[in-house]
Amino acid sequence: MRIPVQTPSHFYEVVIGSNHLQEAVKTLSEKIEDADQLIVFTDENVWRQHQARFTAEFPYEFKVFVLPAGEACKTFENYFASQTFLLEEKCTRKSMLFAFGGGAVGDLTGYVAATFMRGIPFVQIPTTILAHDSAVGGKTAINHPLGKNMIGAFYQPQAVLYDIDFLKTLPEKEVRSGMAEAIKHALISDEQWYDDMVTKDVTNLTQTELAEYLQKGIQVKADIVAQDEQEHSVRKYLNFGHTYGHAIEAASGFGKLAHGEAVMIGMVYALLLGEKYGSITRNQTVAFLQFAKNSGYQFEPVHQFTFDELLPYLMKDKKAEYGILQFVLLEKIGQPFVQKVTVEECREIDAILRTII
Repeated sequence: MRIPVQTPSHFYEVVIGSNHLQEAVKTLSEKIEDADQLIVFTDENVWRQHQARFTAEFPYEFKVFVLPAGEACKTFENYFASQTFLLEEKCTRKSMLFAFGGGAVGDLTGYVAATFMRGIPFVQIPTTILAHDSAVGGKTAINHPLGKNMIGAFYQPQAVLYDIDFLKTLPEKEVRSGMAEAIKHALISDEQWYDDMVTKDVTNLTQTELAEYLQKGIQVKADIVAQDEQEHSVRKYLNFGHTYGHAIEAASGFGKLAHGEAVMIGMVYALLLGEKYGSITRNQTVAFLQFAKNSGYQFEPVHQFTFDELLPYLMKDKKAEYGILQFVLLEKIGQPFVQKVTVEECREIDAILRTII
């Protein structure tokens, strides 16, 4: 299955399949033959689990650089270490990077590729559900202690090669985290898909259902990125749930709360705001909250911080302008819009959230 992604700067494809790594990599043979070196960036957990299979199936000679697992790889130190590795291995502008892992490895690899010698090609090979969102669209970044993804670049990959067979080994926490982004894609695009999704146990989908949901989610993102590559307009819709979610995630300390778990909290917050500015009803918000709890999502992290402790992280949101926050909200399910919200309004909604969770 191939999904085209056409942006103003670059065209590429997302290739989805099962047990097709060798075949998928070979679709890039023309580009790979032009490369002088192939470098695979991965993390210690992914490499420990999949090294034997990857090494056996990857059809070209490569060198590997193993990073710490999770958000820990997205630091200045690991960014610097990655650049040092490429220089020590005498990589050039004709070298090609492959990101083999989850969203964090993809973000770090993409930013390294964007900046090494002012830009070299890279390919995403995601191993998580979450990466169906992060691997597509060209957002690359590392974290700063004062904010998530604050240093980065828009830089599109040469391809995204998605072998869903790698997902079989994911722990339930990672499945939940990844499915939060699929739920987000349904909420901002398709009420019928969302209505179907909330009848399912999203942590226990069949392989066929999972492939269908991932395809739909990637298509939603591809359509939006094609219209707005650098987040000047409709691409902001993809941040539904992320403004408050990122604040919870940052306050918790990156890597302690899974990204998708934080986004799920942020989506409930955004639905509450949508009651004020859109046509979302309290019954819809409560039903969504119950669906989230039934699926194992936790809301206890909200109670670990006061609103005033979360506020500095909220104000660092990349959509904030002149001290006013901008939230992606829903007029109704499937119809997102961007709304300016004052700090006092944010405080009021935070107080309501704490009473319903």
